Amino acid sequence: MPALRRKRIQDRQLWHRLGFGVSMLIIALALFFLGRTISSLDLAHIQSALANTSRRQIALALGCTAISYIALPGYDAVAMRQLRLKVPYRTIALGSFAAYAISFVMGFPLITGGTVRYWVYSRVGLTPGKVASLTLIASITFWLGMALVIGLALSVQPAALASIDHLTITLNFALGLGVLAGIIGYLAFVSVRRRRMRIKGLRLELPGFYLTCWQIALGLIDLCGAAAALYFLLPTGHQVNYILFVALYVFASLLGIASNAPGGIGVFELTMLHVVTVPSVAAVLASLLMFRVIYYFLPFVLALALLGAHEGVVRWRSLREAMTQSGDSDDA
Repeated sequence: MPALRRKRIQDRQLWHRLGFGVSMLIIALALFFLGRTISSLDLAHIQSALANTSRRQIALALGCTAISYIALPGYDAVAMRQLRLKVPYRTIALGSFAAYAISFVMGFPLITGGTVRYWVYSRVGLTPGKVASLTLIASITFWLGMALVIGLALSVQPAALASIDHLTITLNFALGLGVLAGIIGYLAFVSVRRRRMRIKGLRLELPGFYLTCWQIALGLIDLCGAAAALYFLLPTGHQVNYILFVALYVFASLLGIASNAPGGIGVFELTMLHVVTVPSVAAVLASLLMFRVIYYFLPFVLALALLGAHEGVVRWRSLREAMTQSGDSDDA
């Protein structure tokens, strides 16, 4: 038995190394080709494209970013309800927003997001095991939204995506129907039987039909809001309709996730430069830079500020309680 366990551990470590190697290869190739693309551009053209971004575009991008981030606390709220945990919503909002805003920038969301969640939620009594379970259920919410977008896109616009994934229209359509059928099958699975599963060493009971529908809706709102933020920043003349663009955004995000690069940086940009065709590549690159600032950098800074303020309030309350107890003991 010890030998079998040792073999399993060695196999797992081998797969982890292979996965890490593939991720590094994807990042290296993406940065290489992105660097070649940028080096061929005139910096003045990029600066001009940034300057030509209108206030209306920025306002719409900020609004769509807000919609996306407003949906994110719902991920944790659904997980809290499934785990039968009672936590004030303001704490959920802080923990979820900060976890996603920081993990989007730093990468490795299960580690960085889980750490931020534990820092916030441990203050209200959640154990490391509960935080890990919550993080996994929240991740399932994200992937359900991804799956729905991909399934709908492949089913509704298989021809448009054929030029991107280089598959036949029939195969794209079949894949889309397969993904949608998988979602329907998952809904049936969580509706008719107990849903206990072991994921990454944790035994979980998956949300039922009602909460799963909420998960799918939240994932859809999040992704559509994020895609819209970039869509409104794109230069005129791109001739990509919004529904197709959401699918392109999700495909680019998937490649970024596969690379494990922080925020998919490099991989995401290279993919979007390839799929969004406009006369000026510099204008698309300027839109992507603006999107990075609005959707990633600003929430990241806000999350750090909110965590700092939260920690300051907690410390002040602890100090005040200690001073009150000291005063009561002196009076006695």
